[in-house]
Amino acid sequence: MEVSLKQHLKYGTCWLSAILLISAIAFGGGFQLNEHGARAMAQGGAFAARASDPSAIYFNPAGLAGQGTSLYFGATFIMPKVSFFGPIKDANDPNIQNETKMVDQTFTPINLYATYAIAPDLNVGFGVMNPYGLGTEWDPNWVGKYITTKIDLSTFYFTPTIAYKITDQLSLGVGANIVTGSVKLSEEKNVINTDTKVTLDMTAKTAYGYNIGVQYKITSDMIFGASYRSSVKIDASGPATFDPNFAVVNVVNDNVSASLELPATAFVGVAYKVMSNLEIEADYQFIGWSSYKELNIKFQNDPTKDVVSPKNYEDTYMIRVGGEYTIDALKLRAGYLYDHSPVPSAYVEPLLPDANRNGINIGAGYQITKALSVDVSYLFLKFDQRKAENTAIQFDGTYNMSANLFGIDLGYSF
Repeated sequence: MEVSLKQHLKYGTCWLSAILLISAIAFGGGFQLNEHGARAMAQGGAFAARASDPSAIYFNPAGLAGQGTSLYFGATFIMPKVSFFGPIKDANDPNIQNETKMVDQTFTPINLYATYAIAPDLNVGFGVMNPYGLGTEWDPNWVGKYITTKIDLSTFYFTPTIAYKITDQLSLGVGANIVTGSVKLSEEKNVINTDTKVTLDMTAKTAYGYNIGVQYKITSDMIFGASYRSSVKIDASGPATFDPNFAVVNVVNDNVSASLELPATAFVGVAYKVMSNLEIEADYQFIGWSSYKELNIKFQNDPTKDVVSPKNYEDTYMIRVGGEYTIDALKLRAGYLYDHSPVPSAYVEPLLPDANRNGINIGAGYQITKALSVDVSYLFLKFDQRKAENTAIQFDGTYNMSANLFGIDLGYSF
Protein backbone atom coordinates (compact mmCIF):
# COMPACT_ATOMS: atom_id res chain seq x y z
CA MET A 1 0.00 0.00 0.00
CA GLU A 2 1.43 3.40 -0.94
CA VAL A 3 2.00 5.92 1.81
CA SER A 4 0.91 9.44 0.90
CA LEU A 5 3.09 12.50 1.29
CA LYS A 6 0.78 13.67 4.08
CA GLN A 7 1.32 10.39 5.94
CA HIS A 8 5.10 10.64 5.45
CA LEU A 9 4.97 14.13 6.91
CA LYS A 10 2.96 12.90 9.87
CA TYR A 11 5.32 9.99 10.57
CA GLY A 12 8.42 12.15 10.20
CA THR A 13 7.05 14.75 12.58
CA CYS A 14 6.06 12.14 15.18
CA TRP A 15 9.44 10.46 15.46
CA LEU A 16 11.29 13.77 15.30
CA SER A 17 9.19 15.01 18.20
CA ALA A 18 9.89 11.83 20.14
CA ILE A 19 13.63 12.34 19.72
CA LEU A 20 13.42 15.88 21.02
CA LEU A 21 11.34 14.79 23.99
CA ILE A 22 14.26 12.65 25.10
CA SER A 23 16.38 15.72 25.60
CA ALA A 24 14.29 16.97 28.50
CA ILE A 25 12.91 13.70 29.82
CA ALA A 26 16.45 12.87 30.84
CA PHE A 27 16.11 15.38 33.66
CA GLY A 28 13.64 12.96 35.32
CA GLY A 29 13.78 11.36 38.77
CA GLY A 30 16.01 8.48 37.69
CA PHE A 31 18.70 11.04 36.85
CA GLN A 32 18.78 12.77 40.21
CA LEU A 33 22.18 12.21 41.82
CA ASN A 34 22.53 12.20 45.59
CA GLU A 35 26.18 11.22 46.03
CA HIS A 36 27.96 14.47 46.88
CA GLY A 37 30.69 13.34 49.26
CA ALA A 38 32.14 9.94 50.12
CA ARG A 39 31.72 10.37 53.87
CA ALA A 40 27.99 11.05 53.60
CA MET A 41 27.52 8.48 50.83
CA ALA A 42 28.95 5.70 53.04
CA GLN A 43 26.22 6.48 55.60
CA GLY A 44 23.30 6.25 53.21
CA GLY A 45 23.40 10.00 52.68
CA ALA A 46 22.08 10.54 56.23
CA PHE A 47 24.08 13.69 56.88
CA ALA A 48 21.71 16.70 57.04
CA ALA A 49 21.75 16.89 60.84
CA ARG A 50 25.53 16.61 61.40
CA ALA A 51 26.73 18.16 58.11
CA SER A 52 30.17 18.14 59.67
CA ASP A 53 32.41 18.34 56.60
CA PRO A 54 32.41 20.78 53.64
CA SER A 55 29.73 18.75 51.82
CA ALA A 56 27.39 20.62 54.18
CA ILE A 57 27.18 23.04 51.24
CA TYR A 58 24.93 20.42 49.63
CA PHE A 59 23.31 18.62 52.58
CA ASN A 60 22.74 21.52 55.00
CA PRO A 61 24.56 24.86 54.66
CA ALA A 62 24.09 25.60 58.38
CA GLY A 63 26.62 22.86 59.17
CA LEU A 64 29.32 24.97 57.55
CA ALA A 65 29.42 27.35 60.54
CA GLY A 66 32.51 26.82 62.68
CA GLN A 67 34.19 24.32 60.35
CA GLY A 68 37.27 26.39 59.63
CA THR A 69 39.17 26.68 56.34
CA SER A 70 39.41 23.57 54.20
CA LEU A 71 39.13 21.85 50.82
CA TYR A 72 37.12 18.69 50.13
CA PHE A 73 36.92 17.18 46.67
CA GLY A 74 36.35 13.92 44.84
CA ALA A 75 34.14 11.94 42.50
CA THR A 76 31.68 9.05 42.37
CA PHE A 77 31.99 6.25 39.82
CA ILE A 78 28.52 5.04 38.84
CA MET A 79 28.06 1.80 36.88
CA PRO A 80 24.40 0.97 36.15
CA LYS A 81 23.09 -2.26 34.62
CA VAL A 82 19.67 -2.51 32.95
CA SER A 83 17.88 -5.36 31.18
CA PHE A 84 14.63 -4.99 29.27
CA PHE A 85 12.30 -7.90 28.59
CA GLY A 86 9.74 -7.34 25.85
CA PRO A 87 7.80 -7.17 23.75
CA ILE A 88 6.07 -10.57 23.92
CA LYS A 89 7.28 -12.83 21.11
CA ASP A 90 4.56 -15.48 21.40
CA ALA A 91 0.95 -14.47 22.10
CA ASN A 92 0.29 -17.97 23.46
CA ASP A 93 3.16 -17.76 25.94
CA PRO A 94 3.73 -14.30 27.47
CA ASN A 95 6.92 -15.57 29.15
CA ILE A 96 8.71 -15.76 25.80
CA GLN A 97 10.18 -12.27 25.33
CA ASN A 98 13.20 -10.57 23.85
CA GLU A 99 15.89 -9.56 26.34
CA THR A 100 18.03 -6.50 25.68
CA LYS A 101 20.83 -5.31 27.97
CA MET A 102 21.72 -1.65 28.11
CA VAL A 103 25.30 -0.86 27.06
CA ASP A 104 27.62 -0.75 30.11
CA GLN A 105 28.76 2.77 30.96
CA THR A 106 30.59 4.51 33.82
CA PHE A 107 29.61 8.00 34.94
CA THR A 108 31.78 10.22 37.15
CA PRO A 109 29.90 13.09 38.81
CA ILE A 110 32.22 15.33 40.79
CA ASN A 111 32.07 17.28 44.02
CA LEU A 112 34.33 20.15 45.03
CA TYR A 113 33.96 22.24 48.17
CA ALA A 114 36.06 25.06 49.60
CA THR A 115 35.40 26.75 52.95
CA TYR A 116 36.92 29.80 54.62
CA ALA A 117 36.55 30.94 58.23
CA ILE A 118 35.99 34.70 58.30
CA ALA A 119 35.55 34.47 62.08
CA PRO A 120 35.25 31.56 64.53
CA ASP A 121 31.44 31.51 64.07
CA LEU A 122 31.20 32.82 60.49
CA ASN A 123 32.12 30.76 57.42
CA VAL A 124 31.78 31.14 53.68
CA GLY A 125 32.06 28.35 51.15
CA PHE A 126 31.80 27.48 47.50
CA GLY A 127 30.66 24.18 46.02
CA VAL A 128 30.52 22.58 42.58
CA MET A 129 28.39 19.47 42.07
CA ASN A 130 26.24 17.52 39.58
CA PRO A 131 22.79 16.95 41.14
CA TYR A 132 21.31 15.73 37.83
CA GLY A 133 23.10 13.69 35.18
CA LEU A 134 23.94 10.28 33.70
CA GLY A 135 22.56 8.82 30.49
CA THR A 136 21.40 5.68 28.73
CA GLU A 137 22.74 3.79 25.73
CA TRP A 138 21.14 0.83 23.95
CA ASP A 139 22.32 -1.23 20.99
CA PRO A 140 21.56 0.75 17.79
CA ASN A 141 19.50 -2.16 16.46
CA TRP A 142 17.54 -3.04 19.61
CA VAL A 143 13.76 -3.45 19.60
CA GLY A 144 13.22 0.06 20.98
CA LYS A 145 15.58 1.88 18.63
CA TYR A 146 12.81 4.16 17.36
CA ILE A 147 12.27 5.40 20.91
CA THR A 148 15.85 5.91 22.03
CA THR A 149 19.39 4.61 21.57
CA LYS A 150 21.64 7.07 23.41
CA ILE A 151 21.53 10.19 25.52
CA ASP A 152 24.04 12.02 27.74
CA LEU A 153 23.00 14.67 30.25
CA SER A 154 25.08 16.84 32.55
CA THR A 155 24.23 19.64 34.96
CA PHE A 156 26.53 21.78 37.09
CA TYR A 157 25.50 23.60 40.26
CA PHE A 158 27.83 26.37 41.46
CA THR A 159 26.90 27.18 45.06
CA PRO A 160 28.35 30.13 47.02
CA THR A 161 27.31 29.74 50.66
CA ILE A 162 27.51 31.57 53.99
CA ALA A 163 26.81 30.17 57.47
CA TYR A 164 26.71 31.70 60.95
CA LYS A 165 26.63 30.13 64.39
CA ILE A 166 24.17 32.33 66.28
CA THR A 167 24.57 30.50 69.58
CA ASP A 168 26.34 27.34 70.70
CA GLN A 169 23.13 25.49 69.86
CA LEU A 170 21.81 27.27 66.74
CA SER A 171 23.39 27.77 63.30
CA LEU A 172 21.89 29.10 60.07
CA GLY A 173 23.14 28.88 56.48
CA VAL A 174 22.09 30.20 53.08
CA GLY A 175 23.44 29.79 49.57
CA ALA A 176 22.77 30.54 45.92
CA ASN A 177 22.52 27.95 43.14
CA ILE A 178 23.91 28.95 39.74
CA VAL A 179 22.93 26.21 37.30
CA THR A 180 24.11 25.27 33.82
CA GLY A 181 23.72 22.10 31.80
CA SER A 182 23.65 20.37 28.43
CA VAL A 183 22.20 17.33 26.71
CA LYS A 184 23.64 15.50 23.71
CA LEU A 185 21.83 12.91 21.63
CA SER A 186 22.70 10.82 18.58
CA GLU A 187 20.09 8.69 16.80
CA GLU A 188 19.45 6.63 13.72
CA LYS A 189 15.88 6.90 12.36
CA ASN A 190 14.14 5.43 9.36
CA VAL A 191 12.71 8.02 6.99
CA ILE A 192 11.21 6.77 3.73
CA ASN A 193 13.09 3.48 4.19
CA THR A 194 16.39 5.34 4.62
CA ASP A 195 18.48 5.61 7.77
CA THR A 196 18.97 9.20 8.87
CA LYS A 197 21.55 10.28 11.43
CA VAL A 198 20.02 12.66 13.95
CA THR A 199 22.22 14.85 16.15
CA LEU A 200 20.78 17.00 18.91
CA ASP A 201 22.90 19.34 21.03
CA MET A 202 20.98 21.47 23.52
CA THR A 203 22.52 23.85 26.05
CA ALA A 204 20.71 25.34 29.01
CA LYS A 205 20.77 29.02 29.81
CA THR A 206 22.18 29.91 33.21
CA ALA A 207 19.46 29.54 35.83
CA TYR A 208 19.29 30.48 39.49
CA GLY A 209 17.95 29.14 42.77
CA TYR A 210 18.76 29.15 46.47
CA ASN A 211 19.21 26.87 49.46
CA ILE A 212 18.80 27.46 53.19
CA GLY A 213 19.48 25.38 56.29
CA VAL A 214 19.23 25.26 60.06
CA GLN A 215 21.12 23.17 62.59
CA TYR A 216 20.12 22.94 66.27
CA LYS A 217 21.89 21.03 69.05
CA ILE A 218 19.06 19.68 71.20
CA THR A 219 21.52 18.27 73.71
CA SER A 220 25.26 17.69 73.70
CA ASP A 221 24.55 14.29 72.10
CA MET A 222 21.60 15.07 69.79
CA ILE A 223 21.48 17.34 66.73
CA PHE A 224 18.55 18.35 64.53
CA GLY A 225 19.10 19.59 60.97
CA ALA A 226 16.88 20.72 58.13
CA SER A 227 17.58 22.22 54.72
CA TYR A 228 15.69 23.30 51.61
CA ARG A 229 16.91 23.67 48.03
CA SER A 230 14.62 25.62 45.70
CA SER A 231 13.36 24.47 42.33
CA VAL A 232 15.19 25.79 39.27
CA LYS A 233 13.60 26.46 35.90
CA ILE A 234 15.79 25.32 33.02
CA ASP A 235 15.45 26.83 29.53
CA ALA A 236 17.40 24.87 26.92
CA SER A 237 17.84 25.30 23.18
CA GLY A 238 20.03 24.13 20.34
CA PRO A 239 20.19 22.68 16.84
CA ALA A 240 18.66 19.45 15.60
CA THR A 241 20.53 18.27 12.51
CA PHE A 242 19.71 15.44 10.07
CA ASP A 243 21.95 13.65 7.63
CA PRO A 244 20.53 13.33 5.05
CA ASN A 245 17.74 15.91 5.09
CA PHE A 246 14.31 15.01 3.71
CA ALA A 247 12.68 18.28 2.74
CA VAL A 248 9.85 16.42 1.00
CA VAL A 249 8.57 15.22 4.38
CA ASN A 250 9.72 18.31 6.30
CA VAL A 251 12.61 16.50 8.04
CA VAL A 252 15.13 19.34 7.87
CA ASN A 253 17.58 21.01 10.20
CA ASP A 254 15.93 23.26 12.75
CA ASN A 255 16.41 24.88 16.15
CA VAL A 256 14.37 23.67 19.11
CA SER A 257 13.76 24.82 22.66
CA ALA A 258 12.22 23.41 25.83
CA SER A 259 11.70 24.36 29.47
CA LEU A 260 11.66 22.25 32.58
CA GLU A 261 11.43 23.02 36.28
CA LEU A 262 13.86 20.91 38.29
CA PRO A 263 12.25 19.98 41.62
CA ALA A 264 12.63 21.56 45.03
CA THR A 265 14.19 19.24 47.62
CA ALA A 266 14.25 19.24 51.42
CA PHE A 267 16.07 17.31 54.16
CA VAL A 268 15.05 16.75 57.77
CA GLY A 269 17.39 14.74 60.01
CA VAL A 270 18.24 13.83 63.58
CA ALA A 271 21.67 12.58 64.71
CA TYR A 272 22.53 10.99 68.05
CA LYS A 273 25.90 10.24 69.66
CA VAL A 274 25.37 6.78 71.14
CA MET A 275 28.83 6.81 72.72
CA SER A 276 31.96 8.89 72.39
CA ASN A 277 33.05 7.07 69.22
CA LEU A 278 29.69 6.15 67.63
CA GLU A 279 27.21 8.46 65.89
CA ILE A 280 24.02 7.49 64.09
CA GLU A 281 21.59 9.54 62.00
CA ALA A 282 18.22 9.20 60.28
CA ASP A 283 17.05 11.56 57.49
CA TYR A 284 13.94 12.09 55.42
CA GLN A 285 14.36 13.73 52.01
CA PHE A 286 11.45 15.22 50.03
CA ILE A 287 11.66 15.73 46.25
CA GLY A 288 8.94 17.85 44.63
CA TRP A 289 8.71 16.11 41.26
CA SER A 290 5.05 17.13 40.81
CA SER A 291 6.52 20.23 39.16
CA TYR A 292 7.07 18.01 36.10
CA LYS A 293 3.55 17.61 34.70
CA GLU A 294 4.24 18.06 31.02
CA LEU A 295 6.92 18.89 28.51
CA ASN A 296 6.51 21.44 25.75
CA ILE A 297 8.88 21.22 22.76
CA LYS A 298 8.94 24.24 20.43
CA PHE A 299 10.28 24.37 16.88
CA GLN A 300 11.70 27.69 15.79
CA ASN A 301 10.84 27.46 12.09
CA ASP A 302 7.75 25.25 12.13
CA PRO A 303 5.35 25.83 15.07
CA THR A 304 2.98 23.21 13.65
CA LYS A 305 5.40 20.58 15.00
CA ASP A 306 5.30 21.89 18.59
CA VAL A 307 4.55 19.05 21.01
CA VAL A 308 3.04 19.00 24.50
CA SER A 309 3.75 15.66 26.19
CA PRO A 310 2.17 14.76 29.57
CA LYS A 311 4.53 13.24 32.17
CA ASN A 312 2.56 13.54 35.45
CA TYR A 313 5.47 12.89 37.79
CA GLU A 314 4.62 12.66 41.47
CA ASP A 315 6.19 14.13 44.61
CA THR A 316 8.40 11.53 46.20
CA TYR A 317 10.82 10.86 49.06
CA MET A 318 13.94 9.10 50.29
CA ILE A 319 14.58 7.55 53.70
CA ARG A 320 18.20 7.41 54.88
CA VAL A 321 19.88 5.92 57.96
CA GLY A 322 23.58 5.60 58.71
CA GLY A 323 26.33 5.71 61.25
CA GLU A 324 30.03 6.27 61.88
CA TYR A 325 32.32 4.42 64.31
CA THR A 326 35.72 5.91 65.17
CA ILE A 327 38.86 3.92 66.05
CA ASP A 328 41.67 6.44 66.48
CA ALA A 329 42.48 7.77 62.96
CA LEU A 330 40.12 5.29 61.28
CA LYS A 331 36.38 5.80 60.79
CA LEU A 332 34.12 2.93 59.76
CA ARG A 333 30.76 3.77 58.16
CA ALA A 334 27.60 2.04 56.97
CA GLY A 335 24.09 3.01 55.93
CA TYR A 336 20.87 2.21 54.12
CA LEU A 337 18.57 4.19 51.86
CA TYR A 338 15.16 3.73 50.26
CA ASP A 339 14.40 5.85 47.18
CA HIS A 340 10.79 5.99 45.97
CA SER A 341 10.41 6.55 42.21
CA PRO A 342 8.41 9.58 41.01
CA VAL A 343 7.55 7.96 37.65
CA PRO A 344 4.02 6.49 37.29
CA SER A 345 3.88 3.10 35.54
CA ALA A 346 2.18 4.56 32.46
CA TYR A 347 5.17 6.84 31.85
CA VAL A 348 8.06 4.42 32.33
CA GLU A 349 10.25 4.55 29.21
CA PRO A 350 13.56 3.00 28.08
CA LEU A 351 15.23 6.41 28.03
CA LEU A 352 14.45 6.64 31.76
CA PRO A 353 13.80 3.14 33.16
CA ASP A 354 13.11 4.10 36.78
CA ALA A 355 11.80 2.15 39.80
CA ASN A 356 11.84 2.14 43.59
CA ARG A 357 15.29 1.27 44.86
CA ASN A 358 17.08 0.06 47.99
CA GLY A 359 20.70 0.97 48.70
CA ILE A 360 23.28 -0.67 50.98
CA ASN A 361 26.26 1.54 51.83
CA ILE A 362 29.66 0.95 53.44
CA GLY A 363 32.84 2.97 53.65
CA ALA A 364 35.74 4.26 55.68
CA GLY A 365 37.75 7.38 56.39
CA TYR A 366 41.35 7.77 57.46
CA GLN A 367 43.19 10.77 58.89
CA ILE A 368 46.51 10.48 57.07
CA THR A 369 48.04 13.54 58.72
CA LYS A 370 46.69 16.28 60.95
CA ALA A 371 45.63 18.18 57.82
CA LEU A 372 45.03 15.47 55.20
CA SER A 373 42.23 12.89 55.17
CA VAL A 374 40.72 10.43 52.70
CA ASP A 375 37.19 8.98 52.51
CA VAL A 376 36.04 6.03 50.42
CA SER A 377 32.57 4.53 49.98
CA TYR A 378 30.62 1.84 48.16
CA LEU A 379 26.90 1.74 47.40
CA PHE A 380 24.92 -1.10 45.87
CA LEU A 381 21.56 -0.03 44.47
CA LYS A 382 18.94 -2.67 43.72
CA PHE A 383 15.87 -1.50 41.84
CA ASP A 384 12.51 -3.21 42.18
CA GLN A 385 11.52 -5.05 39.01
CA ARG A 386 9.43 -2.57 37.02
CA LYS A 387 6.64 -3.67 34.73
CA ALA A 388 5.61 -1.01 32.24
CA GLU A 389 2.04 -1.77 31.15
CA ASN A 390 -0.37 0.29 29.05
CA THR A 391 2.30 2.93 28.68
CA ALA A 392 1.68 6.29 27.05
CA ILE A 393 4.21 5.48 24.30
CA GLN A 394 2.77 1.97 23.79
CA PHE A 395 6.07 0.27 24.59
CA ASP A 396 5.38 -2.24 27.34
CA GLY A 397 7.84 -4.59 28.98
CA THR A 398 9.74 -5.40 32.16
CA TYR A 399 12.89 -3.71 33.45
CA ASN A 400 15.48 -5.20 35.84
CA MET A 401 18.06 -2.75 37.13
CA SER A 402 20.94 -2.38 39.57
CA ALA A 403 23.97 -0.12 40.02
CA ASN A 404 27.37 -0.16 41.70
CA LEU A 405 28.74 3.15 42.96
CA PHE A 406 32.23 3.89 44.31
CA GLY A 407 33.14 7.22 45.88
CA ILE A 408 36.41 8.83 46.93
CA ASP A 409 37.15 12.23 48.47
CA LEU A 410 40.24 13.96 49.79
CA GLY A 411 40.08 16.57 52.52
CA TYR A 412 42.66 19.16 53.52
CA SER A 413 42.39 21.56 56.45
CA PHE A 414 44.45 24.74 56.66
